[in-house]
Amino acid sequence: MRKHRRAWMTAILVAIAVFVAALWPVYVRPRVDTPEHADAILVLGGAHDGREELGLRLAHEGYAPRVLISNPYDHSELVNRICHGGYSFQVECFDPNPRTTRGEGRYLAERAREEGWRRVLVVTFTPHISRARHILGKCWRGDILMLDAHPRISPLRWAYQYVYQSAGYLKAVFEDC
Repeated sequence: MRKHRRAWMTAILVAIAVFVAALWPVYVRPRVDTPEHADAILVLGGAHDGREELGLRLAHEGYAPRVLISNPYDHSELVNRICHGGYSFQVECFDPNPRTTRGEGRYLAERAREEGWRRVLVVTFTPHISRARHILGKCWRGDILMLDAHPRISPLRWAYQYVYQSAGYLKAVFEDC
């Protein structure tokens, strides 16, 4: 009985190691782009982990004349300050429908069509970059440059993100924009 339990535990640990190793380039070391001049900067909603600040800094440095801040929160003091702050560039806050990356992609596509945009910088965090690129690319065929806010992520949060992002990818495969 002990032999079988040990064999199962070994098999489970090997499966987890293979899962982590196979998805390492997708979640831990995704392709991140270099910022270039763009029509807009889109900051995806999520943890307030520096992404809002990076989006605003990029606009301040002249990469784009406007920043779109996804605001799927019921109340966020940080986002509220950003949405009502005075900037030398345009800041537009929006509540995506649905309140997911898919909703953010739909909003991006709609605004890009209205304004004739060709390139957008998108700011999110490391484990979300690949999946966000996939989803936003389904919604809009323009040039999407993905940027990473580089937040600190604990080992427990990494484990959660592996599962969460994998489930999100699986869902995204079967959804259109």
